[in-house]
Amino acid sequence: MSQLSEQPAGTSVPTSADVARLAGVSRATVSYVLNDNTSVRISEPTRRRVREAAADLGYVPHAAARSLRAGHTRMVLLPAARSPAGPLYQRFLTGLETGLRRLDYTVVQYGSAGMDADEAARAWAELRPVAVVSPGNIALTPYGTGVLTRSGAKAVITLGPQPVEGAHALVVDQREVGGAAVRHLLSRGRRGIGVVMPQEPGLAPFAEPRLAGAVRAVEDSGADARVRPLPLRYEEESAADLAARWRTLGLDAVFAYDDEYAMLLMRALQDAGIGVPAETAVIGADDLMLGRLLRPRLSSVTMELATAQSPAEMIDRLVQSPGGAPERHYPLRATVVARESS
Repeated sequence: MSQLSEQPAGTSVPTSADVARLAGVSRATVSYVLNDNTSVRISEPTRRRVREAAADLGYVPHAAARSLRAGHTRMVLLPAARSPAGPLYQRFLTGLETGLRRLDYTVVQYGSAGMDADEAARAWAELRPVAVVSPGNIALTPYGTGVLTRSGAKAVITLGPQPVEGAHALVVDQREVGGAAVRHLLSRGRRGIGVVMPQEPGLAPFAEPRLAGAVRAVEDSGADARVRPLPLRYEEESAADLAARWRTLGLDAVFAYDDEYAMLLMRALQDAGIGVPAETAVIGADDLMLGRLLRPRLSSVTMELATAQSPAEMIDRLVQSPGGAPERHYPLRATVVARESS
């Protein structure tokens, strides 16, 4: 029977000495086993006995004490985004967390709502993380990077449209998304192209580069075409207002920022009697399953973050060998999935 179930309410916190007594080993052996120390040879039956004793007692190693012995933490801080970052970032962060846990790092998400850039960096530094991965819609400044580095962070990595001085960077160049969408529309013979600019807070750092990529794609093509920004709130009323004046805009296509805005606008266009794609081609981004269920099925830009080394392994390498010049990686790959809407 589990020793944990036999402990009376209000009992003291179990210690490594308790685990050692129950397993019949020394405290040093408990430490070696529970900290996955492979420098000392310990038989598998003994390792199993120690782990079972720890589980029975409800004992877990003290992270702060382990950090003091090692001289640094194993904590990687992921500041929580202030606004939805989309499925691309969610997939990336989920994979990153899984990879870091396999490498024996503790991953902690930290909310930074209500803080300015430098306040947030000071708050993160108080936790003494060994590394910080800051998503693009959370500001990080050269000052903040310095605060984190001086507090013991061996690697500060930004994940966003622009690198930050002094930090390593996974530069997610959103221009690739707008460029891919508009090149596809141009290839279908479209020449008056609207680009939806969401009016919701926090999306400008993504929307503006996508617009820039769209404009550059037209310029590079040499086609007699134009791009027109289209402000749009994520509301049915806003979409209906835009659709009501659509025929006055002289547009025959639209890149709608992402699939959600594309679905919103496409429905409004259809309600206004504007044929998709006969009168107006529509393309979004993110390749959401729901877009494939629409009629017509929604064309989209699918995205992935591809790196030669997994992000978790890259962070581990930077932690193990700190002090090098800031690295710049450009992992975004954008590919059009053409369907009936365009």
